[in-house]
Amino acid sequence: MRLLTHNMLSSNIKGVTNGFPLRLQVEKSVEKEVDLNPDFLKNIFPKIEWKALVDASHALGYPELPDDAEPSMLDSHDFLKKFHHALLELHVEEGALICPETGRNFPINKGIPNMLLHEDEV
Repeated sequence: MRLLTHNMLSSNIKGVTNGFPLRLQVEKSVEKEVDLNPDFLKNIFPKIEWKALVDASHALGYPELPDDAEPSMLDSHDFLKKFHHALLELHVEEGALICPETGRNFPINKGIPNMLLHEDEV
């Protein structure tokens, strides 16, 4: 699971009002090289919840992203490389996503998060 995916997931358990961002628990991660596409990064940047991305990248052992970011930083090739690496090249293979409100674990197996709810959570 890429951090791009993580940044767009939230807990949909019935009654949960604060289901984002899901806390990331990493058991196994890998890096997969992807071609840098500055246009994609510039278009996706406004949709990214920056603090959630920074926290997730720290959970994966990648502390290179600045705590805050603004659109003007997209003109820096160095920033684009770091943003690209965190968003698209870091993958969680095994672990869990944890609801910030309930503590419910959603497992990640073979890079796929299982966000299915139990019958009493719907």
